[in-house]
Amino acid sequence: MTETPTHRAADGPAPDPAADVAQLLNMLTGGAVVQILHATVRLDIVDHLAAEPLTAKEVAGREGSHEGATYRLMRAAASLGVLSYEGEGRFGLTGRGQLLRAGVPGSLRSLLLIQAGPSHWGPWGLFPEAVREGASQAKKVLGADIFDYYGQPENAESARVFADAMSDMSALVTHGVAAEADVKGATTAVDVGGADGHLVMTLMEADPALRGKVLDLPHAVDGAVKEAERRGLSERFTGVAGDFFTEVPAGDLHLLKTVLHDWDDERCTRILANCRAASREGGRALVVETLVGELGEPDFAAISDMAMLCVTGGVERDLDEFDALFAATGWRRGRTYPVGGGYSCMELEAV
Repeated sequence: MTETPTHRAADGPAPDPAADVAQLLNMLTGGAVVQILHATVRLDIVDHLAAEPLTAKEVAGREGSHEGATYRLMRAAASLGVLSYEGEGRFGLTGRGQLLRAGVPGSLRSLLLIQAGPSHWGPWGLFPEAVREGASQAKKVLGADIFDYYGQPENAESARVFADAMSDMSALVTHGVAAEADVKGATTAVDVGGADGHLVMTLMEADPALRGKVLDLPHAVDGAVKEAERRGLSERFTGVAGDFFTEVPAGDLHLLKTVLHDWDDERCTRILANCRAASREGGRALVVETLVGELGEPDFAAISDMAMLCVTGGVERDLDEFDALFAATGWRRGRTYPVGGGYSCMELEAV
């Protein structure tokens, strides 16, 4: 007598071992995919192909790389849909490939360089230990917590790429926030942990009366000051070098874009409480994060949560978990809506 597998719903599809093997093999090559993309960017292949299709020999000649290995890499990148094969040995650039170029709208180049580079890739090698301990492995690999690592002078280039990656991610959501968020009546917006200030400066450009501040570590604030100068916003902008665990500048609108997911509940509580203490009467806040969805469903946030665990020690959360943090720190959540790139904006009011 054959028993029906307990994990299969009575009316569900029959098991397909061959399909399971194929899908699992695709998952197992995930690390290789990241490094294929990494090499495609590091060898400037996407830039070499930006103007016209080229052969691997032509690319290798420009880059000074091994012709045979360059061809194999380009063939692999074409299999991923990053390059296109144009015939007669020539490869071109697809829409996905365009997104790996620097300076193009929606670029994910810097994010790839960070994810595949030593500051993130190294800790992933100790991921089982992260689960056993419930703690980031960055300090074991890098000698410092990830944000302290980026603050060290010798890692300035990695810190710059990380800031660029965060700016690129901001671009995915900023216009969605600016178009949808209720910021009427705000006079001073404080971008907490705001890096180059992309979000607050977009809001300032939409409202000529709004003043803006960025609170971040010194190396990040310098970039925000330069960005304000570039946009012609210096007269209404202030860069504040500081620590959001200690104190947050006063304002009537506090912005927390992809900040809370970097930290555990205790430290998130401290950040939110400091924002509440710095909030003027009638104060509001905007929190932009990915939200963990239904259990068992495909979920980018659930995968990202593993990166938070391994690298930063942070947590991706669902709405109930966020609401618990807000209630414990003097905030009440109002409207919540998608703003692009898989992110949502949660509007808070001080209570």
